[in-house]
Amino acid sequence: MKKYYCDCNQTVIEFNNELTKKQKIVIFSEIVIFQINSLVAMTERSNMLNNLDQLLTINDLHTGFRIKDTYYDAVDGVSVNLKRNEILAVVGESGCGKSTLATSIIGLYDHNKTRVQGEILYKGQNLALLEEEKLNDVRGEEIGMIFQDPLSALNPLMRIGDQIEEGLVYHTKMSKQERNNRVLELLKQVGIPNPERIARQFPHQLSGGMRQRVIIAIAISCKPNIIIADEPTTALDVTIQAQILDLLKELQKETGAGIILITHDLGVVAETADRVAVMYAGQIIEEAPVEELFANPRHPYTRSLLNSIPQMNSENDKLQVIQGMVPSLVKLPRVGCRFADRIPWIPAEAHEENPTLHEVSPGHLVRCTCWQHFHFENEGGISL
Repeated sequence: MKKYYCDCNQTVIEFNNELTKKQKIVIFSEIVIFQINSLVAMTERSNMLNNLDQLLTINDLHTGFRIKDTYYDAVDGVSVNLKRNEILAVVGESGCGKSTLATSIIGLYDHNKTRVQGEILYKGQNLALLEEEKLNDVRGEEIGMIFQDPLSALNPLMRIGDQIEEGLVYHTKMSKQERNNRVLELLKQVGIPNPERIARQFPHQLSGGMRQRVIIAIAISCKPNIIIADEPTTALDVTIQAQILDLLKELQKETGAGIILITHDLGVVAETADRVAVMYAGQIIEEAPVEELFANPRHPYTRSLLNSIPQMNSENDKLQVIQGMVPSLVKLPRVGCRFADRIPWIPAEAHEENPTLHEVSPGHLVRCTCWQHFHFENEGGISL
């Protein structure tokens, strides 16, 4: 008996000496082909299971606003996905396109003055192509939205309970009593004491933190698969911010929903997110798991954002300031890195002419390669 090794998985094959060389080759080939087919099947199954985890896939999304006779893209070629049980944070300065990305997903824009191109894929359908009636079926039931300013998002003339009940009337077949019970259940779920009394009150009678909890109750009323939270802690004090973030994380664990968290607060990101997409001037310029992004930021803009965070061990150091401003829609550069004019110390030849996202490590994407050509004084990131 002679032993041969099949390299596919270190399998040992024993051949009887009576077999001819041709017979051995045939047997060996069949075994190799079988193993290759098995590996292909395993890969396909892995990809299929990975796709099942994908809740939302955005491909090359462009959202442009019409100014006179020209459309200017506030979201320019964004591609990103959201998985089940994941919190994806979208980070950037004001005016970088974060909120426009959020409203594009659920179609909350003036269709006469806005142009949306690309794919927003959810359950096999492109939300960017849906008519308003079909989008209404998705909003609330499949995708919930937590708005930035709860006072303006709530109807000042309607009682809290009636506003929470609206989505239940539209999307469910619950009876009046079942809806009333669900309203009280939701108010309790978001941590509002004495829900019976709160349900009868108007928005102006509640504090900012209570109004934000009501907005969250409305967003989760129909148990959506996706929750979009647009600056959910803006204008709230630190204690209330922490409570709202804890509430979002608890709801995500309970429901398995995917959350898109729109924010400019990197402290909120570090505390809450699983993955981070950094936006600048309408584009995603860096994307990575949260620990990787904070520990090893690559793009100069991301580094600048992280360096602007106050550090416990730098009592007398000045905070880093990012010079300049995000360019306006009408003055966006068509060629080259959009952040180049804010980092003049990086030589022009370090920037790509048409920057694209490069994978610099597994799951870590960076737009432009200028980071490879420049030595940063602070090479380290922030450990979470």
